[in-house]
Amino acid sequence: MRNISLTINLPDTTVATESELKMMLAAKLYERNALSLGQAADVAGLSKRAFAELLGGYDVSLFSQNAKELHQDILNA
Repeated sequence: MRNISLTINLPDTTVATESELKMMLAAKLYERNALSLGQAADVAGLSKRAFAELLGGYDVSLFSQNAKELHQDILNA
């Protein structure tokens, strides 16, 4: 995994911590299928289980398929 450092200037009124910002970034990259669950968990600094449990709080589904795709998978099983 490569290491990228960035500086983000946030208003003083922003209450998000560094760990929350990492989680937000990891959740969004996971949602966009840019990272696997394990990779996103690593970015967030969490176990896969902890990351998966927190995804809903960021309005990100653990499942990348929509309902129609899941239904088709069930029919093909």
